[in-house]
Amino acid sequence: MESSPCSHVPHISDRFKTTHFSTADRLLLNNTFQTSRQTDRQTDSIAFTTVNTMTHYFRSLRTLVIMIIVVPWMLSSAVKPKEARKPKKNVATVPDYSTPPEDSDASPSSAGELPTCLLCVCLTGSVYCEEVSPEMTAVPALPKETTYLYARYNKITKISNRDFADMVTLKRIDLTGNLISEIEDGAFSKLSNLEELTLAENRLTKLPALPGKLISLNVNFNKLQTKGVKSTAFKKLVKLAYLYLGNNEMSAIPQLPESLRIVHLNNNNINTVTDESFCKGNATHYIRASLEEVRLDGNPVRLAQHPNSFICLRSLPVGTYRR
Repeated sequence: MESSPCSHVPHISDRFKTTHFSTADRLLLNNTFQTSRQTDRQTDSIAFTTVNTMTHYFRSLRTLVIMIIVVPWMLSSAVKPKEARKPKKNVATVPDYSTPPEDSDASPSSAGELPTCLLCVCLTGSVYCEEVSPEMTAVPALPKETTYLYARYNKITKISNRDFADMVTLKRIDLTGNLISEIEDGAFSKLSNLEELTLAENRLTKLPALPGKLISLNVNFNKLQTKGVKSTAFKKLVKLAYLYLGNNEMSAIPQLPESLRIVHLNNNNINTVTDESFCKGNATHYIRASLEEVRLDGNPVRLAQHPNSFICLRSLPVGTYRR
């Protein structure tokens, strides 16, 4: 029987046996070997833990990337095919109010060419289109579920009937600080749930028909004239509590609903106040308890000349009383 080539190689233990070491040296070598083995085990354990940690980190990073990038892409891809099947002309005209009015100057504005929620901030039920760039010259197409619209400080010049067509969910519209000079008469009248309408700091000379559930109307800092505000414009608004008509060009006080709590008519051209403006003429027992604040300051009228015009109010209006 042939011997293995390695059969003549002495085992390490045999070397220790044949090598003459003292007892102390052997104990030292033994301790050294044990320490080395423990160090190797610790190193292996640390390396194993590090690899597991890095693996977990990369798995978490991969999951985060999928959630941030891949999932939204998949959702958008699921919607896009439906739009692609439609003719190109329908994409631009559905809904009806997605394009600017024909008589408006749409050429300087590219805002209408982009989806509303890319130009504006769209949250659940709210759309914020404030100081949009590129300039927004018309009301954008709104999601059907929009409840609150804030389109302040843009370049909107006109409100047409189709801008808010079928937007029955709208409760608040704020168009402060635009260039609106014209509002078609039916633009707001069909908004059955509209409660707050703010058109301050525009160029309006007349008011359109208003929805019946309106609670607050702010048209401060416009160019409203008495002929542009029907005398009965507010009379049928039985829920109207806050009416701001300050800094306009009105020369008379329109009929005011009983529901009013605050009315501002300051800085107009009002030169007279009648017994019917706030009270009911000869009805001496009539008290208008709900009306808390009336501002008539900044008008040419001298309130002291009309003492019977305020006898039904809980407090005198703010204004000029000296003759």
